[in-house]
Amino acid sequence: MRKFSSLLTFLLIIISLIYTFYSSKPQRITDLDTPKQEFSTLRALEHVKNIAKECHYLGSAAHEETKTYIINELKKMGLQPEVQKGTSVSKTGRISNPQNIIAKIKGSDNTKSLVLMSHYDSSPHSSYGASDAGSGVATILEGIRAYLATNKVPRNDIIICITDGEELGLNGADLFIKKHPLAKNVGLALNFEARGSGGNSYMLIETNGKNGKMISEFSKAGASYPVTNSLAYSIYKMLPNDTDLTVFREQGDIEGFNFAFIDDHFDYHTANDTWQNLDQNTLQHQGSYLMPLLSYFSQVDLTNLKSDRDYIYFNAPVFNLIKYPFSWIFVLLGIAIFLFIGLIFYGKITYRIDFPTVFKGFGLFLLVLSITGLLSFGMWQLIKLVYPQYKEIQHGFTYNGYVYISAFILFAVAVCFKVYAKFKTPVKTPSLMIAPLFIWLVVSTMSAVYLKGASYFIIIVFFGLISLFVLIRQKRPNPFLMVVLAVPSIFILSPFIATFPVALGLKIIFISSILSVLLFGALLPVFSFYKRKNLLGNLALLFTLVFLIIAHFKSDFTEERQKPNSLVYVLDIDQNKAVWASYDNILDSWTKNYINPEENIAEAYNANTLQSKYGRAFTYANQAPLKKVPQPRLDISKDTIIGDQRHLDLCIAPQRDIQRIDLYTKTLFNFDALHIDDETALDFNYSDNNTYNAFTKRWSQNLLTYFVSKNKPLELRMRFHKDSLPEFILYESSYDLLKNEHFSIPTREKDMMPKPFILNDAVVIKKSFAIEKYKEIKVDNAVIDSVSPAQTTTNE
Repeated sequence: MRKFSSLLTFLLIIISLIYTFYSSKPQRITDLDTPKQEFSTLRALEHVKNIAKECHYLGSAAHEETKTYIINELKKMGLQPEVQKGTSVSKTGRISNPQNIIAKIKGSDNTKSLVLMSHYDSSPHSSYGASDAGSGVATILEGIRAYLATNKVPRNDIIICITDGEELGLNGADLFIKKHPLAKNVGLALNFEARGSGGNSYMLIETNGKNGKMISEFSKAGASYPVTNSLAYSIYKMLPNDTDLTVFREQGDIEGFNFAFIDDHFDYHTANDTWQNLDQNTLQHQGSYLMPLLSYFSQVDLTNLKSDRDYIYFNAPVFNLIKYPFSWIFVLLGIAIFLFIGLIFYGKITYRIDFPTVFKGFGLFLLVLSITGLLSFGMWQLIKLVYPQYKEIQHGFTYNGYVYISAFILFAVAVCFKVYAKFKTPVKTPSLMIAPLFIWLVVSTMSAVYLKGASYFIIIVFFGLISLFVLIRQKRPNPFLMVVLAVPSIFILSPFIATFPVALGLKIIFISSILSVLLFGALLPVFSFYKRKNLLGNLALLFTLVFLIIAHFKSDFTEERQKPNSLVYVLDIDQNKAVWASYDNILDSWTKNYINPEENIAEAYNANTLQSKYGRAFTYANQAPLKKVPQPRLDISKDTIIGDQRHLDLCIAPQRDIQRIDLYTKTLFNFDALHIDDETALDFNYSDNNTYNAFTKRWSQNLLTYFVSKNKPLELRMRFHKDSLPEFILYESSYDLLKNEHFSIPTREKDMMPKPFILNDAVVIKKSFAIEKYKEIKVDNAVIDSVSPAQTTTNE
């Protein structure tokens, strides 16, 4: 058996890696014949198909159809859904008129309610919204149907809250929390989301306090495939997005759980977010969360989920969810340091550890970390130069991203095997183990001090210490025992190695390489006994090259891997000019019809970059023919001075079908108040956003973005010092460039799609106007307010 031990242990490690990912989500899809009391993935998929027939962003025609479909499905279950309408202003000045769909299942006791939440609007302007978040709505619809079929009577009220305007600024959740009476009695919210179209659904806790009670109750609920850890929320907060549940936590102090998947990130917010691209196993995973949690939390006391202590927690195959309190962190760290030092002395006095080899081991391990990290970082920079088209994918995860992840992991493995092949004598393994164990102790110490959620990495240290003890005691330990002791490290680390570049973009792919080296260090008690480490290193290098070649052949854009591109028509009323503009770095056959890079004047149109997720400005702009696009009408209905304050009501009324209004001030300006419509005012207490600085009481140039429904005008009520004269820049946008009667733009080729995260396929009117100095009008010696249109410079 020992003759083939290296091969068998290597296979066991590969099997452990595969099992780590295979066991993390359901592998069986429940079909249409599933009993009616159970969740059926294919029944849920039918909802996704109906929700994602067309792009259904707030304000679109399909938006109303999607709303009607969801309402009718809830009515079929015997529920009485209502539509909550209103105006919402997010903390970043994003305004819309969402229409939330609310339904309630009455509980037997007058206790706190359980909210099931997702959003039904798709991202403007081209996403079909199948995954984000048609999958979440479908999960709730199918889950509620199955729950009602059991004829259970819940103890707690169950609120179905299908929000609107999430993609615009979390507006529906904001409206529900601020305006709906049911929001006052919410005890817990379960929110179903997506940031890709497949993979594991991750559970992320949202709480203003500590997580102890939350994670304990989640564990009791008995979800079959929990994928979560206490580090995940920290990573989630690094991402450039929030969810509706963030509003619940910040504005309502409501505890909640997010369930979201991120794989196939290249589909996120694109025209490829279709039901065909939604991973059915992922949809099943969402259902596997909802059903046990719905059953459990509909019955338990939700009046107090606050806790006075935090928990470390993480999922692992077989064990599902492992948790322990934060109070253990420094205790475990102290024990690990004590055992580490003790084993070094024990190894020294038994002549199994010699310090010269220990120092060589440090040199080797730090060399491998440095070579792998630096070369991986440099390799990705080189790849971006060779393939400049990757810049067109703004979030940084390319269609061949998984191939690159595989290549960089293999490269790290190759470097490890090639370097450690210099040590051919396994007897020196205890000495070589000191370096990786020390590095892991440093990582654990840094986590304990700065990032407590990651402190469960100490478990890797403990299993490493056990391996070191065995190696000191036995010159030829049982290789299969060494694999067993290494498996926890595989379970903990391998998901991070695969997921980091997906979540944060391939720009941090070198992190995967570094983590691969750290995992190799944890597996050193197995690998150091291999006689053909150099051969394995060569094979890993060969496969690295193979994967890079595969990535090369998948680097182009095809019908399956479409190039995102952009085109915008901007009519500048102030200068009586028009331009074609694009956000693209590389022009293609479609955009070259309108853009000549040799005549680029983009810089002149980027002073006020229209809001986008990644802050992109126009890359190219060229002169365009003037079109008679109807301009917005500006009306002042009230203008009066009370004391030293000027009160002014301004209406911006579109004269064509539009979807968006962006309003800027030409300079920073003091407003005492700025109200939107008659219901909602911007909150002057925000201090963490770009719209209002509470410390200086000055409004920034990027004043607000209004997402229009049914061409409803933007009504502004302002209050500012009587001697101040605000100047504004207005951008009025419609998403109809390809259909507008004034243009004849050809459809995109099949290997192209609209670029997401920006204003695209739009007809934009840019228009400046200023509030003129207040003028009194006297009639029979009495002063009345001046409401003359002459108070605004409107270029009409």
